[in-house]
Amino acid sequence: MNPAIASLVYACGIAGLFYLDRDKSIRTSRALWLPVLYLWILGSRPVSFWFGVGPSYAAAANPLESSPIDGAFFEILLVAAICVLVHRGRRTLTFLNTNFPILIYFFFCLLSVCWSDYPGVALKRWIKAIGDVAMILIVLTDAQPVAALRRLFSRTGFLLFPLSLLFVKYYPMLGRTYDQWTGRQMNTGVTYDKNILGVITFVLSLGAVWRVLGLLWPDEMIPDRRRHLLAQGTLLVLGVSLLITADSATSLVCFILGAGLILTTRLRFMRRNPAAVHVLVVLLIVGAGFVMLLGGGADAAHALGRNPTLTGRTDIWAAVIPMAPNSLVGAGFESFWLSPRVHERLWQAIPGLPLNEAHNGYLEVYLNLGWAGICFIALLIVTAYKWVIFGIRRNPAKASLSLGFLLCTLFYSFTEAAFRNMSPAWFFLLLVIMAGSQTTIFRSSPPARLFDRHGHVVGSENATS
Repeated sequence: MNPAIASLVYACGIAGLFYLDRDKSIRTSRALWLPVLYLWILGSRPVSFWFGVGPSYAAAANPLESSPIDGAFFEILLVAAICVLVHRGRRTLTFLNTNFPILIYFFFCLLSVCWSDYPGVALKRWIKAIGDVAMILIVLTDAQPVAALRRLFSRTGFLLFPLSLLFVKYYPMLGRTYDQWTGRQMNTGVTYDKNILGVITFVLSLGAVWRVLGLLWPDEMIPDRRRHLLAQGTLLVLGVSLLITADSATSLVCFILGAGLILTTRLRFMRRNPAAVHVLVVLLIVGAGFVMLLGGGADAAHALGRNPTLTGRTDIWAAVIPMAPNSLVGAGFESFWLSPRVHERLWQAIPGLPLNEAHNGYLEVYLNLGWAGICFIALLIVTAYKWVIFGIRRNPAKASLSLGFLLCTLFYSFTEAAFRNMSPAWFFLLLVIMAGSQTTIFRSSPPARLFDRHGHVVGSENATS
């Protein structure tokens, strides 16, 4: 098919998905488009690229280079988000007051700017990191937070998934690149890197799984349920297809794990025995730990079609651990990879390969924030798990997605730097923590709503019985 015709077909398909998933029975704020736009960029390429002035891949990988257009774009989004949150004053303060661990973590990150060798750059990155929290608060302080979360998944996936498939198939110069490690061709879609494509695909696909299960076994009456099911089912199929196309083994495994957890926690047995969730989580973590400790990591890598070094990651880990400038507090927020000395030493240890991350979330935190940062991340994880278990006891259907995100992020961080600002995995981990802190998110569903043929609410089952 001619690329121009294909682009028209895909554009019609995207418009069709938005049309199928419309729902006049809910009213989310127009401000929800801010986090949607934010995720569109996080899950694709810098906004400067879409205006035709984007940097090359090599320039984008340079930690000291940044585009004024990209900086201005995120500043505008952040200022707009802050204005919205100030307008929602009481709801915003409620979430901030109940998320003390996140506030402590970000305060420590700000403090670490003081011992960074590049405090100006580190401070700018910290300000950008605040954007994750601001966008999440816009979703959670909406008058209908669960509906806002559903629309966040749909609106983001409806655009990114079809465009990625379009780029890979009909615009190979844009949708494909070559692996710096192996030299083989990679499918990157609308992103610069297949790992970014993999992570945004698996998190949005988990959202599609959650939506599909909610439509198959709804907690409340949904008008035009089949129409919504068609839209979400199509999104899920596109997501699975894109995961296979991206060939990101970590993201594919995380999706399978997360989808299994979402489905399992919705079972009647789990609803009646919340303690079984603890057993399931412990078995998964202990099982993964034994695989690594008993030398099964190489066999697992082979089973996933990867070499025993996890495509060179173990070489990177061995090289960067001794380079940590301070084991207690690290190099400063997002500062380790700014140092030319680090790149010179890495070039000697692993010649021919430019690097800007450790490909391990825990190691990345250690290099930038030291053991203190690791302790703060552990606090966030424990907090998230506490809220998830509380939510599963109250409403497994809603909390199942949080459990899937939490465990998938933990596993994903073993091979990718997930705990860093403006990463989709980090964004949704923060969302899990902040959503769980408010018990209203996980309350049992209200009485089933009744709608007329135009989709307007006319009452509830309790009111009419």
